[in-house]
Amino acid sequence: MARPIEETPMIIGEEAERFMEEIKHPMPEDPKEIERGREIYEYFKAKGSFNNLR
Repeated sequence: MARPIEETPMIIGEEAERFMEEIKHPMPEDPKEIERGREIYEYFKAKGSFNNLR
């Protein structure tokens, strides 16, 4: 049997400020990683048929 999902703790103080700064100014993605992700997406898109999801 599955365990109940616990409530997510709130962040406060310096940790919250640091989190908000990271959200406002995300690190740019490496173009090679973006291209690799696209290649993987296209590979699985070509392999699978997703018509049965409706």
